[in-house]
Amino acid sequence: MHSDTETVRRILTELGDTWAIVGLSADERRAAHGVAGVLQRHGKRIVPVHPRAETVHGEQGYPSLDAIPFDVDVVDVFVRSELAGAVADEAVAKGARAVWFQLGVTDEAAYERTRAAGLEMVMNRCPATELRALR
Repeated sequence: MHSDTETVRRILTELGDTWAIVGLSADERRAAHGVAGVLQRHGKRIVPVHPRAETVHGEQGYPSLDAIPFDVDVVDVFVRSELAGAVADEAVAKGARAVWFQLGVTDEAAYERTRAAGLEMVMNRCPATELRALR
């Protein structure tokens, strides 16, 4: 299963606290903005990844995953499904420990590649909702 409860729990509680959020901008109307805030309130360091490299929630943004000058633990993907596979591949190349595809984002081939590379992966779930459920 692509989003079993144990994998969700492991990503949220064991795999590290630095989350690169691909598609995160300063636009407060976007879902990524709210989810990033929830992740921060739960002790995660968020790293905005967006072509405009905006600062969001006080954290410096970067135009791409490979531009981040430090390790990231989880790559949270807020892009359309047809673009998400390339982001998953970039997460593998970056050395992330897990990839999280947000609600509505799925790519079976990317899931298989990412898991084959040894990363944990969740598709079509929201970490903000899952964090609340862990309590």
